[in-house]
Amino acid sequence: MNLLLTERASPTAAPAFDPEELRLQFPIFARNPGLVFLDTAASAQKPAAVIDGLADFYRDDYANVHRGVYRLSARSTERYEAARETVARFLNATASEIVFVRGATEGINLVAQSWGPAFLKPGDQVLVSELEHHSNIVPWQMLRQRLGIDLVVAPIDASGGLDMAAFARLLGPRTKLVAITHVANVSGCVVPVADIVRLAHEGGAKVLLDGCQAVPRLPVDVRALGCDFYVFSGHKCYGPTGIGALYAREGLLDAMPPWQGGGDMIRTVCFEETTYQDGPQRFEAGTPDISGAIGLALALDFMTGLGGDAIRDHEADLTRYAEAMLGDVPGVSLVGAGTERLGAVSFLVDGIHPHDLATIFDQYDVAVRAGHHCAQPLMDRLGLPATTRASFGVYSTKADVDALAAAVHAAQKLFGC
Repeated sequence: MNLLLTERASPTAAPAFDPEELRLQFPIFARNPGLVFLDTAASAQKPAAVIDGLADFYRDDYANVHRGVYRLSARSTERYEAARETVARFLNATASEIVFVRGATEGINLVAQSWGPAFLKPGDQVLVSELEHHSNIVPWQMLRQRLGIDLVVAPIDASGGLDMAAFARLLGPRTKLVAITHVANVSGCVVPVADIVRLAHEGGAKVLLDGCQAVPRLPVDVRALGCDFYVFSGHKCYGPTGIGALYAREGLLDAMPPWQGGGDMIRTVCFEETTYQDGPQRFEAGTPDISGAIGLALALDFMTGLGGDAIRDHEADLTRYAEAMLGDVPGVSLVGAGTERLGAVSFLVDGIHPHDLATIFDQYDVAVRAGHHCAQPLMDRLGLPATTRASFGVYSTKADVDALAAAVHAAQKLFGC
């Protein structure tokens, strides 16, 4: 079955904001003149609002949180908890439903290692898809080894999108959790998660959504989606590395046991027995990433100022433009993404390995990602060892895509393709 698509759409209307002006807020472009950064799906660049805001916090307000009675600690605690409120507003959740984690990977592992043993038993099923990042595969494999659950995989269809008919058939009375990506990191495939949540809930299953590629690119309303868990990473949405958030629908956290022990997640400790805080505090053992949480809030405020709809429209317009430009280059094949692609385009160039292609692109200051993109099962399904992926951010422009297409032509000339 050929899952490589060469069909393409025509470029559409201009984005709602000017990315050329916007990129002036990102110091890295001034420090690296000519940089064409097309690897935002791996990690986004940081605006001055985040960089300067973090520096100001360390200069003005830093102290450990929740413990000190002095004013500096109180200010730091206030900012840390205000960051939780910011994340909650961004997702249309409440602060009591937000746990700070190191990133989406830790968020998924938290659910797997806390909710999993508390609510799953041997023979229960966790349903994932072929589109998943390793972070939404390996934790469930580890839980399978620990508990004897079954891991069921929903396939993609011939277009590269999730096969919804097959997904519906795989749902059954033993399906207790559906863990699935919102936007696929390899191809930019937008998954119909609202339909998935509805179908899963009709069968009595909980739903975890991996929002790493969705949160930076489109408005996310966990209430409207109806999901039970939602995870994302700060570094992909213009914030610092080492911070992210887990949303857990109200009531779920209080029913989950802590998965790490230490300070700040306890009420009382004695050698005979320990009692724990309510969620979310019971899942934040030890000194948290205080500055990371504050940096994440700054990044989400930056995105809110741009507007979620405007970001989505910009990325959709740029994605369509990239499809059109790359599709016009002979010898280029786009990797299928179903009916809708957002924020990323994976492609192949006949006769050139993706790693060689990315190396040549670097000579033209075009930064892309090449490899299996932490999605080896999907690569195996596609029959590919690797792809080249270009991914976009709010600072990406059509001139960046033009530079990408020109770099493809240069590589083909070099290889005599």
